Amino acid sequence: MLQKNDQELFGLDRFKPNDPARSYTIPGNLYYDADVFAAEKEAVFYKSWNFVCHVGQLEAPGAYATTRVGDQNIAVVRGRDGVIRAFHNVCSHRAHKLLEGQGKTRAIVCPYHAWTYELDGRLRSNAVLETVEDFRTDEFCLKPVLVEVMLGFVWINLDFDAAPLAEQSGRFADEIRSYCADPETLRFSHRMTFEVKANWKNVIENFQECYHCPPAHPALVELIDHQIYRTKNYDICSSHIAPSRGDNSAFKFDPAKEGALVMFGAWYLWPNVAFNVMPGRRNISVLHMMPSGPETTYEHWDFFFEDGAPNEEEAAAMEYLEQVLQPEDIGLVESVQSGLHSRVYSQGRLVIEPTLASNSEHGIHHFQTLYYNAMTADRR
Repeated sequence: MLQKNDQELFGLDRFKPNDPARSYTIPGNLYYDADVFAAEKEAVFYKSWNFVCHVGQLEAPGAYATTRVGDQNIAVVRGRDGVIRAFHNVCSHRAHKLLEGQGKTRAIVCPYHAWTYELDGRLRSNAVLETVEDFRTDEFCLKPVLVEVMLGFVWINLDFDAAPLAEQSGRFADEIRSYCADPETLRFSHRMTFEVKANWKNVIENFQECYHCPPAHPALVELIDHQIYRTKNYDICSSHIAPSRGDNSAFKFDPAKEGALVMFGAWYLWPNVAFNVMPGRRNISVLHMMPSGPETTYEHWDFFFEDGAPNEEEAAAMEYLEQVLQPEDIGLVESVQSGLHSRVYSQGRLVIEPTLASNSEHGIHHFQTLYYNAMTADRR
């Protein structure tokens, strides 16, 4: 975490968490400094709830998925008893990685020396281990990670003292359900992955405001009513809601179809996940913004539909995201990332519109406040 002298050095003393209208942004060098990035792993990612997958992707006993949180590799596995558990994805013998990607297994077997673990993390004994003096299998079981299921999605936290995600996120789950009923029953359809040459905070801040939408996203402004678009902040979340228009150049949907959603909804959830509900049939897409370095981020877009396969409208929406919206946003944040290195740039000012209309950047201030609180927690 940043100490008091670090706050003054980096200019965080000019950031005003309780006064967005008069606050400067967090300083530019926090978006590329390697020491800051190392501190973020400890203060932000190792103490927060991190997205993994949908429960439908872990449907059968032995189904597993792996993910990274900072430098830590984690495996999530459904046991024979039906319970979903999470473990550090490392063998207790010589630290070899155990599982890769997603799949299904009857037991967790290390590729290095074949140490074998049950799906609940217990180490199996064998003839070789029984020859080791004073060896205790219970000492070398897999090391657990906190796991929670919310909205039918699996989350992990490396901090066993963390409050439940459902508690931290307030009305987040209820809001999602009001736009997409029974998300637990959706089926995974498709993943898009983008490698972005920008710091993770830069990427999230771009998501957190639509001030840039009229000049940068003309098709999106046709899809949603930008004049009514509103951002609301609460707990560790922000919501971005607007009515949508069937007649637009982004993608076509029929608002007259029975059960069709005619609203666009997007929700940011600390630290690096966004849920999106597009107009049309019941759906959710999850944007997972995973830092891979001080100035690089992987974006995973996971799409979930009623029966897994996208219909014509949903395929058109995915094509728009992949071919139009993502290239537009990636171009913006990569340009900003380059500009943050300018010798004449240090901090900016946020545009906080008094009525918090669509051109207001109070969503960025909320995110930066969460970041400030995490990075200075030991000083308060």
